[in-house]
Amino acid sequence: MRGVRAGAGAGVRAAAGGGVRAAVRARAGVRALAGAVLTAATLLAAAPAAPAAPAMPTPGWTAAPAAGRPYVYLEGAAGSVLEDTLSVTNPGPRPLTVTLTGSGAPLALAFAARSVTVPARTRADVPFAVTVTAGTPPGEHRGSVRAEAAGRAATVPLHLRVSGPRLAALTVEDVRVERSGTLRYTLVNRGNTVLAPRLAVRAEGLFGTVLDRPEEALPVRLRPGERLVRTAPWPDPPALDAVTVRLTAAAPGAAPATARADASFASPAGVGALAAALLAAAGTTAYALRRRRR
Repeated sequence: MRGVRAGAGAGVRAAAGGGVRAAVRARAGVRALAGAVLTAATLLAAAPAAPAAPAMPTPGWTAAPAAGRPYVYLEGAAGSVLEDTLSVTNPGPRPLTVTLTGSGAPLALAFAARSVTVPARTRADVPFAVTVTAGTPPGEHRGSVRAEAAGRAATVPLHLRVSGPRLAALTVEDVRVERSGTLRYTLVNRGNTVLAPRLAVRAEGLFGTVLDRPEEALPVRLRPGERLVRTAPWPDPPALDAVTVRLTAAAPGAAPATARADASFASPAGVGALAAALLAAAGTTAYALRRRRR
C-alpha cells in the first residue's frame, strides 16, 4: 500500500507539474498575442490617414425647350398666338426659384408664371405663348427666352417664321461724294426678307470714264426695313474734273436700284496743270497770230 501511495503521489505531482507548465505557456502566449495587437494598433495610429474621397459636385440647373430641342421653333401668320413649353431642371438638393423673361421684336412673350419654384431634383415644364404682332412681315425673325436663378442666367434661342408672300426690294439712297473722294450712300431694305446686297460703282467725267468698279458682294445682311449707311473708298479720284457717280445696288430676288451724285474735283495740282496748259495754249495761239500778220 505504501508503494501504491508513493506511486500515486509521484503521478499526482508529475501531473500537477505538467499542468502548471501548460498554464505558464498559455499565459505567455496570451501576453505575446496582446503585445502583437498593441504593436499593430500603434503602427496603424502612426500611419497617415487616407485622403477622403472628394464630394461629387452637384450639376447646375438647366433651362431648355421641352423634348430636348436646341432652340424654340415656331411658325405662323402675323397676328397669331403660338404656344410652346420651357423645361427647367433642378438637380440640386434644395428648391430653386427661377425668373422667366422673353425678348425679340416683333414678338410678345407671355409665361404661365414669371417666377417658378422648382423642388429639389425635379423638372418643371412652364408653358408660354408668343404673340406675333399684326403687320409683321413674312420671313425669319429671332427672339429669346431667358431664365435667371441663383446668380446665373440661361438664354434659349427662339426662331420664328412668319408665313406669307415674300418680297425682296432694295434701294440705294443719299449718294454723295466727299472732298477726299470717298463715296457715302445708304442701303434700304424695302421688302420683307433678309437681303445680301451687292454694289457696282461707275463714274463719268468730262473726258470719259474715270471709275468703273464691277459689282461685288458687301459684307452685310439687311433685315426687313433696315437702313444702313456705308462708305466706299476712291483712292485715286481725278485732280480736275466734273464727274457723275452712279451706284447700282442689287440682291437675289430684288430688282437692281441705281442712284447718282454729281461732284467736281479741283485740286491745287490739277488747277496748276490746267493753268500751265492754258498758258501754253495762249502762247501758241499768240505766236500763230503774229506769224499770220507777218
